[in-house]
Amino acid sequence: MRVLIIEDEKKAAAYLQKGFTENGFTADTAASGDDGLHLARTENYDLIILDIMLPGRDGWEVLEELRKEGSEVPVIYLSARDAVHDRVRGLELGADDYLVKPFAFSELLARARTILRRGPARQPERLRADDLEMDLVGHKARREGRPIDLTAKEFILLSLLLRRKGEVLSRTLIAEQVWGINFDSDTNIVDVAIRRLRRKVDDPFERKLIHTVRGAGYVLEAK
Repeated sequence: MRVLIIEDEKKAAAYLQKGFTENGFTADTAASGDDGLHLARTENYDLIILDIMLPGRDGWEVLEELRKEGSEVPVIYLSARDAVHDRVRGLELGADDYLVKPFAFSELLARARTILRRGPARQPERLRADDLEMDLVGHKARREGRPIDLTAKEFILLSLLLRRKGEVLSRTLIAEQVWGINFDSDTNIVDVAIRRLRRKVDDPFERKLIHTVRGAGYVLEAK
């Protein structure tokens, strides 16, 4: 799941990015309304966290532009503006929720997950392939009932492979979805991450699930 955080306060943006990443999201940040609107237009996000008081276009204008263009990406306003008329305005512009600063990250995360579950394409809470199972809400992975200890990036990588099981995923796509970067052909970050993931998911077990497709990428499937 990819989230865009449009927040000009550096510490707040870093805090939000860290929180979402630790909970299985790929999180990008933008420090102005103009930059945020550009990313929202050119990248595919599952959720946008949007401040109101921003350099350039403010949060009202960003959401108004997105909705005029037909974007249905869920948006949560996160703002210090706590007046009732501000909250009403945000919802009338097409926001899915409005949370006032200061806030508890656990509440923001719960609201984000609720919005994503009720979206047009309901997101599953559990993923399974053969004897491998992931609990996306509980942030747990098991194989043959045995827990697998994964880092935050390994969790995102494995969930991507599971969501698209049976589909060969290129290194470019994996790098973009997991690390949020444009893939550099001289970088072996994907191959290294896959090797580490295999040590935990495949090596202790007889049946192998993560397979290399030479010249194409990687696929998760039971063979």
